[in-house]
Parts: sequence; structure tokens; C-alpha cells
Amino acid sequence: MELISGEKGFELVHESGNWLLKKDIGFSPVELLVASIGACGAYVYEKILTNSHIDFTIEKVDISYERAEDKQAKPLSRVAINFSIHVSEEAQGKAERALKLIGKNCPVIQSLDPEIVVVENVIFV
Repeated sequence: MELISGEKGFELVHESGNWLLKKDIGFSPVELLVASIGACGAYVYEKILTNSHIDFTIEKVDISYERAEDKQAKPLSRVAINFSIHVSEEAQGKAERALKLIGKNCPVIQSLDPEIVVVENVIFV
């Protein structure tokens, strides 16, 4: 990966077009971290559901976060990942229990400071 300094800030070089890493005109580095947590969690959840032989469709993943305003750098303190999925009523309990496996199997979540709380929720649609 490569970062270059452009007119509007740092850009992450990508073959399909560079990503601007600046709050308000692109994605801030913190937003990219949060997006990485959500995307990794979603891929892991898909794999867990597939391996559990649950027929499902993930409609969307909403990610929210909080920062520790009382700390100097205002690091992340909490990330909530909300999965909106279609799954049969019979498999909903199993799909809900599978949430517990995401954090243990997600390399991005495993790479975070242990003080950052990651909460996974499922909404059945």
C-alpha cells in the first residue's frame, strides 16, 4: 500500500482510483478503521453463517462508533456493527448465537486495542 501527498491531503493509491483520506472531503483515517472493522466483521459473519448451513442474505451493515472524548487523541471507544439479514425464523436463534464468533475470528477486531468495545447485533428483516 502506498500513501501520496496530494493537493487536498493524503491519498491511498488504488488502481481503480485513489481514496482521499481527509475528513469532510473523503474518508478520515478513523472512518476507514471503522469501515474496516465493519467489513471484516461482515465477511467473517457470512463465513460463519455459511459454515453453519444457514440460508441467509445480508441486506446491509450499519456501523456506528464513539470516541473517547476525554483522552488526548480521542481514540475509538466503541464500535457497533448492526447486520440486517434475511433468515428463516427457525434459524434466527442460531444466527444470533453466531455473532459471538465474529470477534474471535476477525483479524481486524483482534488487532484493536482491547479497550475498544465492539458490539455485534443482528436485525431480522
